Amino acid sequence: MADTIHVFTDDQKYQYDIHSLFKAFFPKEDVKIFCSRAEVSEGEKDPGSCAAMYRITTAGGRVSFEILKTDELTGEKKQEYRDESPETPADFDDPHGAQYRSIIKRLIYRNLRKKTDIRLPWGTLTGIRPVKLFMKGLEDGLSDEDIKARIRDEYLVSDTRLELGLSIAKTEKKILDPFLHRNGYSLYLGIPFCPTTCLYCSFTSYPISAYGNLADAYIKALKKEIDYVAEESEKNRMISDTVYIGGGTPTTLSPKQLSDLLSYLRNKLDLSGVKEFTLEAGRPDSITREKLEAAKEQGVSRISINPQTMNEKTLKVIGRAHTVKQVYEAFDIARKAGFDNINTDLIIGLPGEDIKDLIHTLERIRELSPESVTVHSMALKRAAGMHEFLKNNPGIQSLNTPEMTEEADRRIREMGLLPYYLYRQKNMAGNLENIGYAKEGRYGLYNVLIMEETESIIALGAGTVTKRVYRDTEGRRTGRIERCDAVKDVRLYIEKTDEMIERKKRLFAD
Repeated sequence: MADTIHVFTDDQKYQYDIHSLFKAFFPKEDVKIFCSRAEVSEGEKDPGSCAAMYRITTAGGRVSFEILKTDELTGEKKQEYRDESPETPADFDDPHGAQYRSIIKRLIYRNLRKKTDIRLPWGTLTGIRPVKLFMKGLEDGLSDEDIKARIRDEYLVSDTRLELGLSIAKTEKKILDPFLHRNGYSLYLGIPFCPTTCLYCSFTSYPISAYGNLADAYIKALKKEIDYVAEESEKNRMISDTVYIGGGTPTTLSPKQLSDLLSYLRNKLDLSGVKEFTLEAGRPDSITREKLEAAKEQGVSRISINPQTMNEKTLKVIGRAHTVKQVYEAFDIARKAGFDNINTDLIIGLPGEDIKDLIHTLERIRELSPESVTVHSMALKRAAGMHEFLKNNPGIQSLNTPEMTEEADRRIREMGLLPYYLYRQKNMAGNLENIGYAKEGRYGLYNVLIMEETESIIALGAGTVTKRVYRDTEGRRTGRIERCDAVKDVRLYIEKTDEMIERKKRLFAD
């Protein structure tokens, strides 16, 4: 069982930030935050298997960081160590806003780094879109050095990540400039069926063996949503820039079902302006010649074949019912179907893999010569089976080190692919990032548009999230973004499709 860390604080506004930063330093520990007087009392009364106790005080003019210990005779909590931020709220215009939050996080970071001897590559940043900070610097007209200095001082980001973030921001800016003043949108269709559920997966997905009888009804529900999008885009003169069909595993559908859905989409919507039409083929064991030929015929221009690893032993552990041989066969089918833009997803940090396993995977991927590679750092989600697996198998680690990411970066660049987008998730192994690499002109446009929130995303299907990016009368983004989500349960989605459509209508009403 994991040790527990108790953190007491006097302001619940900052508990998410405090928790995220402590978890970055202590990924295996159960971090509990106590805010209210009752919570603090309970936490102090019964620390259980508590490995350490901390107190973060934000009131009274200065932020303080304390390590506490329990007096063995009295049970009283005593201060073992204390540090105080040299910065005060008076130094800033918004003492209880973003700048004050940064003071708190810098103080915690400084002390936990000293205690653990760990330096987090992204410093105090715990959000998923760090590139936005670099984009803001470019928009403000700052020099490269000034952008890096501002982010380094504010968030304590390492030099390697400063260089990476800035280079990706410049690439993204080049990709996004044509889309900044257009009334465009991207369309996402979620297919929540998979051959099997992978051990690491926390997405909305249902094994086709148990839920295949719902596939036709699900496609019928998607068609109703497509009808709505056709009306909405015509009424508001919205231009579809990208289409992305993800999941789940869309190619779990039969050739007839896939062809039916794609042809309906093309007949209902004007896709003449679409610059990228992606289909996640995903699992190699779901790919057939008939499916990919149907996809190509209906205008799909980019597919993703995602082995995650090229090590047979790991594929078995994580529940992917396919072989390495099937990955090669899937690529061959795709090339013969005419696809010249194939992405491959990999995960660093799968259970039991080390740098030798990673190198083996990358050597096999080089042989396949994909146009883009997306490297994910393993994210340990409580909703995924991986969390329980690692807890029950303490001898097996989910390992991602800076050396592993550097090795992946070097080898992928040697394939002629350069980083073009980046995002992060909570509880990532090594507190690192996911990076998309691509050949020039083979960037995943949808990935950049959704990550930088440049245009609205209309998402159809169970468990999807539609996002409206508001613009003024001149077509400029106002900074206002609103979302609406769809129910995750596939049966409930089929029953409540009309309600899902109404949610989108209200979102785009004004």
